[in-house]
Amino acid sequence: MLNVFRLGFAAASIAAMTYQFAATADSGFQKVNFFSFFTIQSNLLAVATLCLLVLVRRDERTPLFDAVRTGVVLYMAITGIVFAVLLSGLQEELQTTIPWVDFVVHKLMPVVLVVDWIVDPPRHRLPLRAAAAWLAFPFAWFLYTLARGASVDWYPYPFVDVDELGYGGVLGRALVLLVGFALAAVALLLLGNRLAGRRAGAAI
Repeated sequence: MLNVFRLGFAAASIAAMTYQFAATADSGFQKVNFFSFFTIQSNLLAVATLCLLVLVRRDERTPLFDAVRTGVVLYMAITGIVFAVLLSGLQEELQTTIPWVDFVVHKLMPVVLVVDWIVDPPRHRLPLRAAAAWLAFPFAWFLYTLARGASVDWYPYPFVDVDELGYGGVLGRALVLLVGFALAAVALLLLGNRLAGRRAGAAI
C-alpha cells in the first residue's frame, strides 16, 4: 500500500510540474528558467526517489541509497520551509499562480517525502560526512543561479536577485541560509541514524 501512495504522489508532482510548464510555455517565459527553480529541481529528484523506493526493496538498499534518499528529503524539506518563511505570497514572481500546482510542489510534496522517510526510515546509519555532502547540491544550484543570472539578467527568487540586493546582499543571505541548511542536514542525519538503529534493534 505504501508503494501505491508513493506512485500516486509521484504522479501528482509530475502532473503539477507538467501543467505549470505548459501554462508558461506560451507566455514568453524561458523554458530553461522553469527548470532553474530549486523547487522544480527538488521535486524532480523527489519523483525519482519515490519511484526508486518502489523498485528497490528495503533489504536491497545500500548506505549510498539511504544517503541519496535522505539528501532528497532534506532538499524537499528546505523547499517547504523556505517557501513558507520567505516566499509565501510571491506566487506571481515564482510562476506558480495556479493554486493546486502551488500546493503540490511547495506544500504537499515536502510533507510526503518527510513522512515517507519517517514511516520507512533509512536502513543504515550514516557518517557525518554525508550531511556535508548533501550541501553540495544547494551550493551548486547557488553558483549556477548567480552565473546564469549575470548572463540572462533573471533570478528565480528574491533572495538571490543580484540586481536588487547586490552581490553583498545576496551572499549575506546565502550565508544565513547555508547555516540553516547545515543545521537541518545534521539534525536529519542524527534522526535518520536513530530511526535506523531502532529499526535494526527491532529486527533482532
